[in-house]
Amino acid sequence: MTKLLYHQDAYLNKFESKVQKSDKDAVVVDQTAFFPGGGGQPYDVGEFRAEDNVWEVNKVRRKDGELWHFLDEDAPVVGTILVGEIDWERRFQLMRTHTAMHILCGVIWRDYQASVTGGNMEPLRGRMDFEFETMRRELVDEIQKKINFEVEASREVTTRVLPREQAFQIPDLIRTKINLLPEGIEEVRIVEIMGLDLQADGGTHVSNTQEVGTIKIVDYKSKGAINKRIVVSLEP
Repeated sequence: MTKLLYHQDAYLNKFESKVQKSDKDAVVVDQTAFFPGGGGQPYDVGEFRAEDNVWEVNKVRRKDGELWHFLDEDAPVVGTILVGEIDWERRFQLMRTHTAMHILCGVIWRDYQASVTGGNMEPLRGRMDFEFETMRRELVDEIQKKINFEVEASREVTTRVLPREQAFQIPDLIRTKINLLPEGIEEVRIVEIMGLDLQADGGTHVSNTQEVGTIKIVDYKSKGAINKRIVVSLEP
C-alpha cells in the first residue's frame, strides 16, 4: 500500500519515494503527496525527478486498489528513487476551494438542515447542490454573508482517523443524501472545522478558514423540484 503523505501533511509539496511497480507510462510508489482525486476534488499534477530525468505527472488515480501515477513518457524501472513535486499553486487553490465547500455545507446544514445532493470543484471554483425547495436572491445573499463570517472567524481545520464503528456514532457525519463510503472501509478520516462542521472526507484542506479568503456566490439555479445549485468562486 502506498503511504498517503497528503493525509499527514496537506502542505507537503516535495517528497522522496521509491518505485514499487512500473507499467508503460505509469508507476506505483511507496509513498506520495499526490492526491488521486475523490469527493469532488481533482487529482494533483506535478513531476518526478531522478538525476537528470524528469517525468511530468499528468494524472493520478486508483486502479484495482493501487494508486497509479501516470507520466508523460516511459516510466522509470522498479527500484528507482524519485523526488516528487506537486504543482503547489494548483494544489493550494484546491485546498482553499475544498475548505470553502465545507464552510458552505456547514453553514447550510447548521442553519437550514439541507442535505447535499452533489458537488464538484476546480481550482478557485466549486458548485454544490442542496435539498432546497426554493432559492431566492435574498437567501443567497444571506448565505454568502454567513459563510464569509465563518472565514473571518479564523476557525481551525483539523483531521483525524477513527474506526468506522466509532465514526458512524457521530451525529450527522454524512451530509450527502446517499452514504458514499464503501462498506469495506474500516477506518474513516474526519475533517473538522472547529465549531462549525464535521464530515467524513479524504481530501486536502487548509489549516485555518482565513486561508480560504473571500467566498463569492457567483451563480445559483434550480436543478429540480427540491434540488438547488450554488456556485462559488475564490479570489486568486
